[in-house]
This record gives sequence, C-alpha cells and structure tokens, in this order.
Amino acid sequence: MGLLSSGKALSWEDTKKNADLVRKVGIQQLVTHYHRLKDRTNDQLKFGDEIEYTIVRLDHEKKVAQLALVGPETLEKLQEEEKRTLPENILTAWMPEYAAYMIEATPGKERPYGWCVMNYNIVESNMFTRRKQLLKALEGTGCVPLCITSFPRLGCPGCTHPCYKPTAEGGISNSLFFPDEAIWSGHPRYRTLTRNIRQRRGENQAINIPIFKDKSTPSPFIDQLPTSDAVRLNNTLPDHVCLDCMGFGMGMCCLQVTFQAVNMDEARHLYDQLAVICPIMLAISAATPAFRGYLCDIDCRWDIIAGAVDDRTREERGQEPLKNDKFAIPKSRYETISCYIHPKSDAFNDKLFPYDEDIMKTLQAQGFDDQLARHFAYLFIRDPISLFEEKLLQDPNTETDHFEAISFAVRTYNDIHILTYTEHSVHELDDHEV
Repeated sequence: MGLLSSGKALSWEDTKKNADLVRKVGIQQLVTHYHRLKDRTNDQLKFGDEIEYTIVRLDHEKKVAQLALVGPETLEKLQEEEKRTLPENILTAWMPEYAAYMIEATPGKERPYGWCVMNYNIVESNMFTRRKQLLKALEGTGCVPLCITSFPRLGCPGCTHPCYKPTAEGGISNSLFFPDEAIWSGHPRYRTLTRNIRQRRGENQAINIPIFKDKSTPSPFIDQLPTSDAVRLNNTLPDHVCLDCMGFGMGMCCLQVTFQAVNMDEARHLYDQLAVICPIMLAISAATPAFRGYLCDIDCRWDIIAGAVDDRTREERGQEPLKNDKFAIPKSRYETISCYIHPKSDAFNDKLFPYDEDIMKTLQAQGFDDQLARHFAYLFIRDPISLFEEKLLQDPNTETDHFEAISFAVRTYNDIHILTYTEHSVHELDDHEV
C-alpha cells in the first residue's frame, strides 16, 4: 500500500487547506527528479512481487472461521527474525498492510529478481519460503495464512476475532458492517486515509454489488441495512449487496509486481503494454464471488476497490452542478488508466478525460512531452488525502513526499502506475494487482 511516512497525521480540514501547496511543490519535485532521471540508462531490468496474506482463525470444534486480528504481533515476530539476519542473507521482507488481519511479504531487499530467465525458477521457491516463515510465526495460535482475495464473510456480525461491533456514527469508518478495530492500528496512515476519504466525499461510500439470483432469492432482493439514515438507504439499490467503507476494498488481498526498467523510455513502453495485458490477467484471475456472506453476480474485486477509495464529492461525480469543485471526474482515484504515456502510443489516446491545463503547460515548459505532461496533469486534479505535519515543508530537490501524496499514496492508484524514487534513483512500474 505504498511507502509509510511517520509523524502526526493531519485532519481532513488541515489536509484540504494545504492541498494547493502540496500540488505546487509536488509538481516542482516531479520536474526536479524527472530531469535527474530522464537520461539515465543501462539499469538492469529487475522485478519483485508482493503477496498480501489474510490471516484466519479456525475453530474446528465450532466450525467457525474468523479474521484473526493478529497482524501486528505476527509482524513483530517476523521482523525480529529479520534483524537477527545479515542483510545479504535475508530472503524475505515483511511489512504491514491496511487491515489488522493482513500482512505483506516481498523478496528480501537485497534480492530482487533479474532479467535472466533462470530468475523465474526462484520466484516460486521464495514464495514458499515466505509462507513457511509465516506459518512458523503463527504456530500455536490456531491461525492460518490464506492467499485469497477477500474473506467471504467480511462485514458479517462476528467476522473478526476478537469480535467487535462496527461504529456507525462517530467512528473512523462510520460503517454499518466493518469494525474500526479491524484497521491496522500500528501506523496512523491507515485510519487517516479511511477517515479523510469519507470526509472529503461528504458521506460514506456506497458500493452496490449485484446479488446472484437463484430460485430461492427474493425478487427484488432488498439488503436490510441496520440504519434509518435516509442517505444510506437511498444509496442502496434493489437486488444489490451494499458495502459502505474503505475497509471492504483495502481489506482485500492481492499479488503485485514491480519492475525496474532499463531507462525511462522502456518504462513508458512497458507501462503501455501492461495496460493492455492487465485486464486479461484480471479476468483470468477473478476469484471474488462473495461479499458480506452473500453470493454475488460478479467474481472480480476491482470495482469494490475503486468504490472503496472513491473520495469524489457529489459535484465531482456529476450528481450536482460544479460550484465548489473545479472538475467533474469520471473515475475514482483508484481506477483504470485514462491514457497511454509513450509517444508512439499517442494514436490510441482517443478518450477525453479531465486534466489541469495550467499544470500541463508548466510541465511542457519544463521539457515534458505532451503525453507525459497530460498524464501527470490528470493525476494532479486530485487532492492529497494523507499528510503529516512534519512533512509539510519539503525540499523539491531532495524529497518527493508531496509528489507521492497525490500520484501514489492512496491514491491516484491506477491499474498501472509509473514511479520514481529519490532513494534508489530508479524507474519503477507496478502492474495490475491481480
């Protein structure tokens, strides 16, 4: 879920006040690091994967499976083992994810896979090592790690262990179904994102999933929400299951792949090629047919993720005339790409989408070609969602936090995204999370 910054997380009100500053400095950071990296070449093609695990507690006597909120203590065990190992001998790296029942693992920081064909032989072996380490850390707990996209009963009463009730009013999620205690509490980012996305939107998310109908399904099927809130009830469609917060999307798991390209041109070419391949991979790997305990008439998680982080206001969604907002935005910030970015692909950019014309002109004046300038001008119509007080004053020449606050940090997070990191001075791409 991106790089974790530390510090005091700002409220949505304070984040909104600093949005223009973040955009301005973020573009300066982009320009600085683009010029530093644009002519760099001859890097090796490298790649790595990230696997997110769902930790489930199995009660064999009662025949009950629950999401086990043991992620923080399990991560502590795994990272302690890392600290006792020499860097060159670390085969795996462990980190937190959005939910307290999740944990993420990658190959060791010193062990990315390379361009040679023989590297493909060690991918599965490293995945096996990660699973073996996680199973050892969970010994004696009655818990097992599952590589599933979504726990089918997420949002049902008693779906977590320990069992918590959701806080429908005055909580972080304000969810009717998802308890705040299921959000990872070890870093302020996750709860801040959950709260700020909801507050920017002005209401809870309304993700309607079509119910699968058989001969016993009522018609129409009406999802009985435990609330009298007129807005929530009006946002619920007949014959659909309602999901109402970020946790239903970010509480899912996936496999991600990150590539380091040889140079910027190759990175942009790879971006465009993956944009075509990823929907096919998404269809092949679709494995999410159940939500809140209901069998639904879809089997892919993508629309749920998109809806879970949809922070657009009613004006931006086209439900009210533009008055306080600048753009009508057709997509959630977590969605498919809107344009190709390599100059040779420009003939296929036949779809209209909003972008900030002033930012595009600024980038063009700094030597960005039209395709790349338009891409970033589109990303920067968004507001930052998560800011830290200690990171507000940024040096455009050495830092990238404000650029990442909009382009990467949950996020104008497309199915493909192109990244640059100061720390490593590399070009990176992330393919579709499938």
